[in-house]
This record gives sequence, C-alpha cells and structure tokens, in this order.
Amino acid sequence: MTDVSTKSESALREAICRFGRSLFERGLTPGSSGNISLRLDDGGWLVTPTNASLGFLDPARISRLDRDGRLLSGDKPTKEIPLHGALYDSRAEARAIVHLHSTHAVAVSMLPEVDPRAVLPPLTPYSLMRAGAVALVPYYRPGDPAVADAIRGLAGHYSSVLLANHGPVVAGDTLEAAVFATEELEETAKLYLLLRNLNPRHLTPAQVQDLVAHFGLTLPEHGHEH
Repeated sequence: MTDVSTKSESALREAICRFGRSLFERGLTPGSSGNISLRLDDGGWLVTPTNASLGFLDPARISRLDRDGRLLSGDKPTKEIPLHGALYDSRAEARAIVHLHSTHAVAVSMLPEVDPRAVLPPLTPYSLMRAGAVALVPYYRPGDPAVADAIRGLAGHYSSVLLANHGPVVAGDTLEAAVFATEELEETAKLYLLLRNLNPRHLTPAQVQDLVAHFGLTLPEHGHEH
C-alpha cells in the first residue's frame, strides 16, 4: 500500500507515475486528460501538471504545492485544483484523488435517467466495497472554481463523484485505494451500459445491508436504493 505517512516524497512521486502510466496504457484516460493528487503529511500536495499525459509523467516535474495551494516546485499544476481541494476539504480521511475521463463513466454521466444521489445501481459487491455510492455533479467548465461548491455541497458523504459530461473523481485513503475504486467505477459503468434496458438482477437491499455490516461500509442515505 502507498501510505503517504510512511513513504518518502520520492517514492510517492514514482507511485503517481507508475499508476498514471497503468491507467493511460489501459485506455482509461486518453491524451493529456485526467489528473492525480496526493495529500502530504504537512498539508501540502503532490499533483500532476497541467496538459500532462498520465502515461508519460516525469517524477521530478510533478507539481509540489503547499497547504495553501501555492506552487513550490515542478511544473504548473492541473487546472482542476479547485476540484481536488474541495474533495480533500470535505473528506478528512482522503489522502489521494484520481480524476479520469474514462469512457463508460462519462457515458453514464450523460444519461437522463440516472439518480444524482446514486448514479449506479448495486450491480456487484465490489462496486460498493471499492467505489461506494456515486453522486452526480452538474456540468461545469473544466477548472471552473464553482465546481468546488458543488463538491462541498455533498457534505463529504461520497468518495466517488461523477462530473456530468466530464468524468469520475474518486478519493481514497491511499493512492492504490483511489485508483482501484476508479477502476471499479469504470467497470460498473460498463456493466450498467451493457445491461441497460435488460432488467438485470441487482443486489437486493438485504444483500447490500449484509455487505455494509460485514465490511463496515458507509453508504449515504439513498445511496443504494434502486
């Protein structure tokens, strides 16, 4: 596990590059889209630079910010700093955030029937265990500071958020957790699209409650009612 408190900054930079390349090579975020951040013990961040491909990151050029978001070293950071900052502010336990433009999640974010309180139904146990319930935030221009208010409006109840017509943003207590949850969200979105209008069998409320009790999951109200 990439525990921010026990890893050197150099190792964390390498981990961001390693996971970024993995996400890029599997087509989960094309071109120079997507960004990754880590919150450090001093309150500052490591974050991927603006216009940088996650497949070709240079550890030395990753942006290092102080706790107030000022650039200390590296390249200019992603324009999505307000998005990351709002999720960190509202999720005290979050130490890493992954934002992608993954195809199936973006597609689901455009569908008219999705419930903004729980975009995806409980299709698989791991969708709940990794990503939890997923909220939908209305469309904002990329980098628009107003998205921060929309994220804070969720009051920290969601670790996984879909930005309408844009892509998923997922927080985790480690970088691995955030990456794996983002991947699980994308696979669940793919399942949803494959099964759409086919009346698939979802997990029942009793099965969801069993997962909640057994794994200590925290799901927001209405986060699994379909």
